[in-house]
Amino acid sequence: MRGVLGARHAVRLLGGTLIGRLPVGMASLAVLLFTREHGGSYALAGLLTASYALGQAVGQPLLGRLVDLRGQPRVIGGAALLATAAFAALAAAGPHRGAGSFALAAAAGLFTPPLEAGLRALWPAVLPDAAHVRAAYALDAATQELLFVAGPLLVTLFADGLSTAWGLVLTGLLGLAGALVVITAPPSRSWRPGPREAHWLGPLRSPGLLALFGAFLFVGVALGAMNVGALGYAARIGDRNASGVLLAAFSFGALLGGVGYGSRTWTGRPERRLRLLTAALAVCFLPPALGPGLLPAMAALTALAGLFLAPSLACAFLVVDGHAPAGTVTEAFSWLVTAFGVGAAAGSAVAGPATGRLGDGAGFLVAAAGALAALAVQLGSAPLLARSDRSGSANPVN
Repeated sequence: MRGVLGARHAVRLLGGTLIGRLPVGMASLAVLLFTREHGGSYALAGLLTASYALGQAVGQPLLGRLVDLRGQPRVIGGAALLATAAFAALAAAGPHRGAGSFALAAAAGLFTPPLEAGLRALWPAVLPDAAHVRAAYALDAATQELLFVAGPLLVTLFADGLSTAWGLVLTGLLGLAGALVVITAPPSRSWRPGPREAHWLGPLRSPGLLALFGAFLFVGVALGAMNVGALGYAARIGDRNASGVLLAAFSFGALLGGVGYGSRTWTGRPERRLRLLTAALAVCFLPPALGPGLLPAMAALTALAGLFLAPSLACAFLVVDGHAPAGTVTEAFSWLVTAFGVGAAAGSAVAGPATGRLGDGAGFLVAAAGALAALAVQLGSAPLLARSDRSGSANPVN
């Protein structure tokens, strides 16, 4: 990890990306608080949040493709400006059931700059060798958890100290500030994708990547269901703060797992490691479903599950790097982000009714089922994942 952080521009790129991606962890809560303060219903807040999420799911692969075609500064900078303008316009217009509010929320998501995918495309050009790139992917995956801890906290501080409207505006401005930090860095300005074969499917023509995206759709299901499971457990013990404790424990476990995974050298193909890590993730979601009564025990179990999330993501990044057709690496990483995000939304949608019918532990059962489904996809597509396509990065990493 020291070698990664000691590399020239690495801290700037990682820090800028984290700041620029804070809106991902802030937008849903910011929209909810803004809508409720202006008299909107929870149903309206949910629809506006869904519009934002849908826009983001559509926009990330499209913007990723534009980055592969046009480079990072123009695409990321332009998208960040448009997303900031959409947040500000929504804050000025107010939450309404008219098409305008939904369009603005969707635009804020649609133009979310693809900083996450862009950083992963940059690592091979910034770091000296494959071992450092592997460590960077692990650090990248581990630090993602900070977004979902710091993001809601910042929204709450902005809403209490200023207003919920300013919370929306500052959400957009943080995204713009982080994007500017990244795109003004020399590696971002000089990065160019590899030669690209003209094909409308882009990275989706790789069977291995399609299998990986399918698997990580279900990993997303597991994560989304786990969030509902934490809420169900809090309701069962009558402590509304317990869900925050469990989610923080999960994030802490993921942070430790990512740092630990990145601090050692691994041999063999990442596809096999990914199967083992996904299996461990599925197994670790089962004990929380049994619902031990003591909060410390439950927090320890969720932290144990979190240990395997960041290493799984880091392995997935390596698989993407090895399978993305030439000139499509940013778009490929963007599709992984989209699959994961759509899966998380689906996991929440499934776990909610399951909790109502089967009890408070059902969210964790859905999470375990999602991870097992991800493992099944990987096992069923093992021949496709074993066949590496031409990589889209300058320095393919195994």
